[in-house]
Amino acid sequence: MEFKHKSVLLDETIEYLNIKPDGIYVDGTLGGAGHAYQVCSRLNEQGRFIGIDQDEAAIEAGKKRLEPFGDKVTIVRSNYVNMKQVLYDLGIEKVDGIVLDLGVSSYQLDNAERGFTYREDVPLDMRMDQRQSRTAKNIVNEYTEMELFHMIRDYGEDKFAKNIAKHIVAARQEAPIETTGQLIEIIKGAIPAKVRAKGGHPAKKTFQAIRIELNQELEVLNNSLDDMIDLLREGGRICIITFHSLEDRIVKTIYRRNENPCTCPPSFPVCTCGKKPKGHVVTRKPIVPTKEEIEENKRSKSSKLRVFERCE
Repeated sequence: MEFKHKSVLLDETIEYLNIKPDGIYVDGTLGGAGHAYQVCSRLNEQGRFIGIDQDEAAIEAGKKRLEPFGDKVTIVRSNYVNMKQVLYDLGIEKVDGIVLDLGVSSYQLDNAERGFTYREDVPLDMRMDQRQSRTAKNIVNEYTEMELFHMIRDYGEDKFAKNIAKHIVAARQEAPIETTGQLIEIIKGAIPAKVRAKGGHPAKKTFQAIRIELNQELEVLNNSLDDMIDLLREGGRICIITFHSLEDRIVKTIYRRNENPCTCPPSFPVCTCGKKPKGHVVTRKPIVPTKEEIEENKRSKSSKLRVFERCE
């Protein structure tokens, strides 16, 4: 299956990146290389681009799409949490811009065998990096009822989380839950029929919660954002596109903390902690897709772009 992914907020991201033709830019979630292609096409011979992704299919697609740009492109299979090390290995200390387009790609959703889909009956997988051994099947069959409840409530923001967790545990006592189809039927049974009739797909929120948990998406973001801000040289920008309120909250909080890191009590007349701002938030409110973009690409609906600029 061909790697297809329509980049969300593409024009806005490229504009806010403020690309210098001779700069160094990193995309930590290369995906279908939509953002990457636009960055590379604005670089001169001195410019450099590094693409990082943990998905093998994305790496192959990225290499193919960025082939015209030759030696200025380096693609590395890794998780963006390792960005500092990846750049260190390439002899790069500072960069001019970083892009993260979080969440799951259209390719991963549409390629049924990857097990992200709730539209077909396939083995429960959902790994973004297929080198890892744990899959969605492990979570569904091994987590306690309380762990499942917390995960679905917090990451799926589903008000029926308690009932869904209860139904999963009851069903797996009969036999292990192996496929997306089996899980969907269990979830349907846990949600009242009148709610199912008017909402979106009943399994959407639970599948999202399992995917976030399995791939440690929030931990990875939380643990790497300060590092990425430190990697920017003066005037460099980081553009992050989120699709989930928890991701957006993490980005907003860490941006603000880097803009105003002072930990002194508000009553202090002067700062004594000595913590200096690392830059400023460029987007006071997140940039959201236009009506036209949402009509063209329904998956862009929940996306938000936030931008931070480094200063010394």
